[in-house]
Amino acid sequence: MSAPPSLVPTVASATADAASAGYAERIEFVLEVAEHLHAYGTTAQRLEGAVVAVAQRLGLDCEPWSNPTGMILSFSDPRRPAGVSDTTRVIRLAPGDTHLYKLCEADRIAEDVMAGRVGIAEGHAQLRALSRPPTTRQRAMQVFGFGLASAAVAGLLRLPWLDIGTAGLIGLLIGMLELASQGRVRLNEASDAIAGVVAGLVAITVASLVGPLNLNTVTIAALIVLLPGMTLTNAVNELTSRHLVSGTARFAGALTTILKLTIGTVIAFKLAEYIGLHPQIRASRPQPEWVEGVALVSGAFAFAVLFRAGLRDYWVVMLSAAGGYLIARFGGQMFDAVGGVFLAALATSALGNAYARLSQRPGALVRVPGIIMLVPGSIALRGVIDLVQQQNVDAGSAAAIAVLNSLMALVAGLLFGNLLVSARRNL
Repeated sequence: MSAPPSLVPTVASATADAASAGYAERIEFVLEVAEHLHAYGTTAQRLEGAVVAVAQRLGLDCEPWSNPTGMILSFSDPRRPAGVSDTTRVIRLAPGDTHLYKLCEADRIAEDVMAGRVGIAEGHAQLRALSRPPTTRQRAMQVFGFGLASAAVAGLLRLPWLDIGTAGLIGLLIGMLELASQGRVRLNEASDAIAGVVAGLVAITVASLVGPLNLNTVTIAALIVLLPGMTLTNAVNELTSRHLVSGTARFAGALTTILKLTIGTVIAFKLAEYIGLHPQIRASRPQPEWVEGVALVSGAFAFAVLFRAGLRDYWVVMLSAAGGYLIARFGGQMFDAVGGVFLAALATSALGNAYARLSQRPGALVRVPGIIMLVPGSIALRGVIDLVQQQNVDAGSAAAIAVLNSLMALVAGLLFGNLLVSARRNL
């Protein structure tokens, strides 16, 4: 069907605006796209591929180099002699965080500019508008998401009600801490360690004064949102894609986060000894299956909140998170735990690419929440905590092997899923 006559001049003028835009203006738009994609947690290979695609559509040659804390982008105009128009920009950036709504908006704006539906100047303004700070309601929802996610994970593990309530309470406190650390450099640097202290002290206090807890499990469930399982997965994914510098840096960052969380937790245990608290520890998982089902729905909703999806995309994110968990669980029953993780990652990757092709929107809406409950961050933290508590290398070796197996299964599933259904573009 042809476009309505009233829209033809608008599209034509937008196309002409993009074609006639100055060299510097086109560069600034590409830089703005790159900065937004980096801020929303895009991996190096996908970010660089998306930036090159946008630059080419705007008549630019671009050679990007991305890492978790910055980018280097070299531009040139292919219509000019070699060396005349070369421009290099070095950008220092903070490590990105998943923000699905803004990722989708940045993708939409870039598509509109590349298709000529929106001029470069207008697209640049729309991208800048995405940088507005969150509202009070959005901040409150993030804190609520921390608490709900922690309680949901405890429910998925079928822990007793006291354990679930304690994990949820600690999650809320950690959410408030994360909110308070935004914009405060010193507090932000130590926030992971402080979160470990808070989680350990609250859990020990409850286990000492209220009732027995599955102490380490509750602590890990409470810290679940801070665990760098997704970062570990992205790091290995980048390494297998031969983005060695970015993958190595991201892997080191994930290990540092695990160490800070462990340090905070161990400090809490030592403080409890000095104070004279003696926690009652048990190993009990008495909940019926319906509690696990409620926890799965609650956890899927919590991750939709924490990943800051748009309201229209909540159902996609929740279905993806729940689907990934269920495939891994039942696949693990058919084969083994590693086989279940592989099947879940394979299905999530393929379905994410299929969704992106059908809807012309980022496949990250399906891919990221689909693997969030599969990532091995909690296993890694438990292994390091056991290693420090017992002062025995053998105590953490089983966890290290489990982490390695889970990472290999995840990455293999993502790679073969991309082969099964090719990606729409890069997002």
